Amino acid sequence: MVYEAENRAFDREGELLAAMRALATWDDRDVLDVGCGTGFHLPIFAATARSVTGVEPHDPLAAVARRRTRRLGNVSVVSGLAAALPLPDASIDVVHARWAYFFGPGCEPGLEELDRVARPGARAFVVDNDPTRSTFGGWFSRGFPAMDPAAVEAFWAGHGWDRVRLDLAWQFDTREDLAAVVRIELPRPVAEEALAGHEGLRIDYAVNLWTRAF
Repeated sequence: MVYEAENRAFDREGELLAAMRALATWDDRDVLDVGCGTGFHLPIFAATARSVTGVEPHDPLAAVARRRTRRLGNVSVVSGLAAALPLPDASIDVVHARWAYFFGPGCEPGLEELDRVARPGARAFVVDNDPTRSTFGGWFSRGFPAMDPAAVEAFWAGHGWDRVRLDLAWQFDTREDLAAVVRIELPRPVAEEALAGHEGLRIDYAVNLWTRAF
């Protein structure tokens, strides 16, 4: 599955998780992964968390996540939307959303839901592309020219979120995996142009880690 190749390739050095841990630990805490997809990150959190809940709107992906975590007693995967989280009020300590729903203007209903489910002292993390830097950022900005980084930054700042800029990378095992991931992330003409001009198995990749304490 392409999404699995993408997750395996991204941030093999663990810099993103380290940046998150520097702000909030999930050890012995209740974690929510919004848009958990195939559940790639659920076992990572489950290794030390008290409980982990993955919320995923697409049933086929949720089914894969359930199979992946079926032997982990502290993990549950539920079908649901970021704008209508199937969780009780004040039940979560750490929220993780990686390239899922929270892309700036328009995600206000999801932010309201985070306000509802977060306990006092909780910490939320949203991972998003930074189109102003890196090789992939340049590709992304060409593929989605209507995206306004300044407007996105103003949106998050206006809602009380801070930004941590991170310079990471995709490191793929095969050229086939690299090509497949680039083609699902970018419009086809931009993807083909990018692939034609890029050699090797590594793509430098800048992200914005948006974060907020509750």
